Amino acid sequence: MSGSPSKRRLATTTRKWVSERGAQEGRRFGDAAAAPADRPMLPSSLPALLGRALRSPAFSAGRAALSGAALEKPVESGIRAKLQAALEPLHLEVINDSHMHAVPRGSETHFRVVVASRRFEGLPLIHRHRLVNDLLQEELAGPVHSLSIQAKTPQQWEKGAKASQSPQCLGGAKHDPQMAAKLGKPTVEG
Repeated sequence: MSGSPSKRRLATTTRKWVSERGAQEGRRFGDAAAAPADRPMLPSSLPALLGRALRSPAFSAGRAALSGAALEKPVESGIRAKLQAALEPLHLEVINDSHMHAVPRGSETHFRVVVASRRFEGLPLIHRHRLVNDLLQEELAGPVHSLSIQAKTPQQWEKGAKASQSPQCLGGAKHDPQMAAKLGKPTVEG
């Protein structure tokens, strides 16, 4: 039999278990007769086997590789990659605030970016924002509806190293009958 020693061990263990199970039920390994429909042919030791496999170094390494950036959503990952490459930030946060808005669950439409970079030194705030907007032009023309930017120099970040919170979304539009109530204005009932 070819394959790694662990695969050969698993195949041998499985064949042995099936043979023992078949003998208990009056069948031989390889018989065409199937196990009774109410009892699937799964080893009782399957939970233990799975537990060992899930704790194995190979599985742990794969799980670690899937954490972080690999599980991020594509728009968020794209924003992060572009800003990281162009600005070489000392600090970068890309925060998906879409859940605070009237959009479907899992959307990537509203973002807040907090970035501290040496590239901002000597630039007025408006030029820092324009730089970030230029870098994210593709996202802003497509899936991103709203982008809040906090662009700071390293010195500014050291003085006040925190990201401000986004305000709650009021949602709606001027034609929304609930909008006046959301804004705290009296409604005209007729």
